[in-house]
This record gives sequence, C-alpha cells and structure tokens, in this order.
Amino acid sequence: MVRTAGAGVAAGPTLAVVAREAGVSVPTASKVVNGREDVAPETRRRVTEALDRLGYVRRPRFDASKPPRLVDLVVHSLDDSRSGAVLRGVEEAAHEAGLDLVVSAALSRTPAGRPRRGWLDRLTVRGSAGVLFDLAELTRSQYAWLAQHRIPFVMIDPVLEPPAGVVSTGAANWQGGVTATEHLLALGHERIAVITGPSRRMCSGARVAGYRSALAAAGLAQHPEYVRDGGFDEALAHRRTHELLDLAVPPTAVFVCSDRMALGAYRALAERGLRIPHDVSVVGFDDLPESRWTTPALTTVRQPLAETAATALRLLVRMMDGERPEGTRTELSTRLVQRSSAAPPRL
Repeated sequence: MVRTAGAGVAAGPTLAVVAREAGVSVPTASKVVNGREDVAPETRRRVTEALDRLGYVRRPRFDASKPPRLVDLVVHSLDDSRSGAVLRGVEEAAHEAGLDLVVSAALSRTPAGRPRRGWLDRLTVRGSAGVLFDLAELTRSQYAWLAQHRIPFVMIDPVLEPPAGVVSTGAANWQGGVTATEHLLALGHERIAVITGPSRRMCSGARVAGYRSALAAAGLAQHPEYVRDGGFDEALAHRRTHELLDLAVPPTAVFVCSDRMALGAYRALAERGLRIPHDVSVVGFDDLPESRWTTPALTTVRQPLAETAATALRLLVRMMDGERPEGTRTELSTRLVQRSSAAPPRL
C-alpha cells in the first residue's frame, strides 16, 4: 500500500494505481491529492479524472479537531551553513506534510554530540510524533528509550554505524571520495594527499576509503605520510597542510574531506607563498556556500544536504503513519563541482 504525507489512504485503489492510470509518477499524483500548485494543468486534469474514475477516496488533509503533528529536529549546530542546509530541507518537507517543527541545537547536547539527560523525556511532554537526529551519536540507553516509548526517528548522517533496524539517510561518501581523487588523477597528479575527518566518523572513513580505492585502481602506491587527520576542524587542517608541505616530497594536490577544512588548507598554502592551483591543487567536499566565496573558487564534491534532510523527514512521516521503509539506509548521490582550485601539476 502506498501512502503519502497528509493524503488519505482508502481501502480502494492505492495512489500507485492512480498514478499508473494517469500516466504520471506517484509523487506527482500525491501533489494533486495534496492540492499542491506546482503541477501542470493538463497533468492535474488527468490525475483528477483517474482519481474519480477509480473511486479513490480523498480525506481532508488536516483534521480541524486535532492540532498539527509535531516533530523534533536535533541539529549539530545552528552557527554553520551545513546545519542551515539541513534545516531548510526539513522545514520545506515538514511544510508539505503539514507538520510543525521544533529545532534543538548544541545547547541541548553534550560536547560529544549526545542529547543531554532529560531531553528525551520532554519529547513525550510536548507530544512529539517523531524525531530527526542530525550528526548525532546516541547511547544504547537512548536508543532503548526511543524504542520503549515507540517514538519513530530517523538519523541524518549518523556519526557512528547505527544499530540494526535504525533508519538513516546520508550521502554516497565513498563514491564522493573516489570522484574527488579520480578528478585529480585525470589532471595528471600522482602525489595526492588527503586531510581526513575523525576516523570514527562514518562519513569520514567512507571518503578516505574512496580515496584509497581510486589510487589503487590507478595502480599508484599509497603513502601513509600523505594521510593526515584534520578532525573536520579548520585550524587543525591548517596545521596538517603545513606538515604535508614540510615533507621531503610534498604532494602536488590535496583532497580535503570538508570545505571547512579546505579554508585552513588555503590559508596554509598562502602563508607558504604557494598559489592554488598553480603550485598545489585542492579539492574539497560538501559544496557549502564558502566554497564559492574563496579565491580561487573551490572545486568540491557536492553532497545534497537539503535533499538528504528532506528525504529523512519523508521517511519519518511514513514511519509515523505506521509504515516501515524497505531499507534502513538511504544514500543520495554526490557529484563533482568543478571550479578553479584544481589544475594539472607543474612539470
């Protein structure tokens, strides 16, 4: 059975049957059922006729006797552009689903990123129907609490591999690492370094694994001294870049596993009097707004943060309606955004 956020589900034909009858996709049929404006008139007419012909019963989207359902979003921080993209994606999807949103940030979390004691209890007090955790690391007791109270939740880019059965969304980080490294290889670089995030983070490990896979596929030896932990921290990435430049044979290119760290790499290269990409090429990961503001503009791997967050909200809505997603992990594809920070190495 196919359900849509905010749409009535009748005992008659499913929305998938209606979509097939009208010759449109299920999301398009859902837009018509939910009264969305971004549907072409002819498409709306075909879907409406199919709904009537098949006897699909459309119930009111909102029940005036009940308040709108409430969901919580726990973000890593509210003072960076990454969290802004996540919030934007969730807010738009929540509006489409007719949900109210409560946002909690670092003030309600421990330094390790876990919600503080007592925070989960407030979910039941305010009647939250579901929770989205962004860049979160929950304890076993917190997972157990959520299961005991039957509160559905979805993890957005979880820090660690979540327990079996936990639903999560994220980017195709391994493929992104492959893409970044292959781009530098195609430009002719062979001495390619990588500045990583924390090794315990799922996304960081996957990006570095992609880097290693691309080098191995190209038949190049992997040099341990070219792998430096930057901790997803701009200042630490700045120091790691200086360390790479101090090597007897420094790299000609650096894959930096976050745009924020790339800013630190830029600063270190400038302090050495080196030009990007004339002397050293740099490729980042994220495609945050900062990547377009740098000089030169940063070539980077785009991870669709807003789309990933919106997907998590839609999965949560399905779980709140009693459905269970077919898989527990949903990954959205990444792509390379070529700008001006990578070029062939100097002879």
